[in-house]
Amino acid sequence: SLKSYENTQNTSDTNICKRTKSIYTPLELQFMEMKKQYKDAVLCVECGYKYRFFGEDAEIAAKELNIYCHQDHNFMTASIPSHRLFVHVRRLVAKGYKVGVIKQMETAALKAAGENKSSVFSRKLTALYTKSTLIGEDILFQEISFHSLIFGLDDSVDVEEVTADVPDNYLLCICENAENLKDRKKGDILIGIMAIQPTTGEVIFDSFWDSASRLQLESRVLRLQPVEIILPSSLSAQSEKLIKSITSM
Repeated sequence: SLKSYENTQNTSDTNICKRTKSIYTPLELQFMEMKKQYKDAVLCVECGYKYRFFGEDAEIAAKELNIYCHQDHNFMTASIPSHRLFVHVRRLVAKGYKVGVIKQMETAALKAAGENKSSVFSRKLTALYTKSTLIGEDILFQEISFHSLIFGLDDSVDVEEVTADVPDNYLLCICENAENLKDRKKGDILIGIMAIQPTTGEVIFDSFWDSASRLQLESRVLRLQPVEIILPSSLSAQSEKLIKSITSM
């Protein structure tokens, strides 16, 4: 029917890159779907024995990791060997990026024996790392064990390179509430904070009244020195000014 033909045409159009005028590969389409969900993260996509970056993520990786970036089909791309993944993840996180790791959910052997052997590998996000959540066993001990078992530790990775800069700072959450309109106009507000250290499991929480100068909030933030701060969707002008001032430093 005409309707189904039009739908087919529309689908075909969405599979064509307007810049290169060529059809997106199944892997590129898969990456694009993932990127829609995690727009603010640099995505590392497992492809066999390496992890690949695409598009702007590839350009970021090339700049920050000093690796080669080139055009492949419709995207710029860069790649790193699988056994160096977490070394590079740590470097990107140290630069302030949020990094997502997308892994293959099926092996080549299982795929070859299955009914969907001609389709693209199933992949999904398995980890999302930031400065405060890059912790322990998943990015440290597994990395060292993998290298020592498969390659021999001395030949594959410098232990200090993997263990350096283990995050030891806080993830801080701030919320606030003005009891009444009078307090809100004066700038007085009730503030609640919670800080955690994922590496140790330490939790600190407090609530306090603060004046328009936000001296109480300032002293706590400066004392904790968080590497990340989670803020509510709406924040008082005085608190927002203070947080911007501290984070800019």
